[in-house]
Amino acid sequence: MAAAAAARRLCHAAAQPPPLKKLALHAPKSVEVEFADGNSFHLSAEFLRVYSPAADSKIRSIAGEKVIFGRRHVGIMSAESIGNYGVRILFDDLHKTGIFTWDYLHHLGSNKFSLSRNYIKTLRKHGLSRDPQRRK
Repeated sequence: MAAAAAARRLCHAAAQPPPLKKLALHAPKSVEVEFADGNSFHLSAEFLRVYSPAADSKIRSIAGEKVIFGRRHVGIMSAESIGNYGVRILFDDLHKTGIFTWDYLHHLGSNKFSLSRNYIKTLRKHGLSRDPQRRK
């Protein structure tokens, strides 16, 4: 029993992403993160806004599925370090409540293409667009 618990802890520890080495804000378009293992990810403002870890009043819930749309042209205004574990990003749609931990940024970067593909599929499924709605 103790061996199984130790193996689970070892697997969990091995699954931990490497430490963050560099974060560069390329406002308003993107953030670049580099990790100690040499992996580097370029994450667009739209991608980060859509996958913000915060609950947000601008999320539409469709059939129980949370969908953020119309963020193709969102920009990053600033970023604020939160301790030694993450960053809060202020977007130009005034969304600022999500804290992106280093682990979460690694997850987003590592899964960027599948997450982006799923996002586009979800928009299509609900007849929504990445483009902002036109004002009347």
